Amino acid sequence: MNQPKQLFAWKRFSLEESEHTLPNGLVTKHITLEHPGAVLILPIANDGKLVMIRQYRPSIRRWIYEFPAGTLESSESPSVCAQRELAEEAQLQADEWHTIGESLPAPGFCNETQYLFVAKQLSPCAAKMDDDEVIEVVYFTVDEVKRLIAENEIQDSKTIVAFCRAQLLGLIT
Repeated sequence: MNQPKQLFAWKRFSLEESEHTLPNGLVTKHITLEHPGAVLILPIANDGKLVMIRQYRPSIRRWIYEFPAGTLESSESPSVCAQRELAEEAQLQADEWHTIGESLPAPGFCNETQYLFVAKQLSPCAAKMDDDEVIEVVYFTVDEVKRLIAENEIQDSKTIVAFCRAQLLGLIT
């Protein structure tokens, strides 16, 4: 494999082209979206409701429901990023954290790894939201989230993955 060639860079992301030898011996060029990684936090309020955000996403030109999430800063650990994003997006802090695995959202063209967390024992805090974020904090019961997923009202894949993983691990019922 040769040294990747950077085609484009923006903020913490870049497009890189490199040559790969596939397992079948074929040599091919592949373009990868280089991503620093991200976190997703499934916050569980003290009354058992799940804290979600309703966020406007310019790429799809509409509002979506999702759990708080964000991109890792340079040299930032996933756990520190998770705490920062929960504070920025939901104005919450948590005393109890559970790591529930990782997800690969688009491995066909992107090397992003998403680190998934459940946050409990929540309390309010103040933090500044990013200027380009338009967010409303909403609370749903587990059954309401199940219904919203089933009715295709929640389409965000990282949110669905974290919800399913948390259920399988017995952290939500």
